[in-house]
Amino acid sequence: MKIALIIVSVLGVLFFVNKVRGQNGNYQNIDASKFAELMKDTNTVVLDVRTPKEIKGGKIKGAQEINIMSPTFSKKIKALDKSKTYLVYCRSGNRSGRACSAMDKEGFENLYNLSGGYGAWSSR
Repeated sequence: MKIALIIVSVLGVLFFVNKVRGQNGNYQNIDASKFAELMKDTNTVVLDVRTPKEIKGGKIKGAQEINIMSPTFSKKIKALDKSKTYLVYCRSGNRSGRACSAMDKEGFENLYNLSGGYGAWSSR
């Protein structure tokens, strides 16, 4: 009886951990200094998921633009090279977190979300 209770408890914890991972995605939130450091790697792609109107106000040099609000967003991320590391940002970090989650579901493994988004980048 004691062993059965332990097994059920362990299974419950494993279920909870999987559920949390599924909600938050498999990516890391990082600050602007870590983001800048990771940009130096040649296998890294900076991905701006803001709208074209937001991008007119400035962007990170060299960033690839894929608007998360576009109906073609999913199709465009599926066409990206999954072997690359992706540094993803938006205005504040919320939409880029959603973009990282969507990319995680498509099999991307090296994903980083800029905490505070472009605002944090431009004020560093």
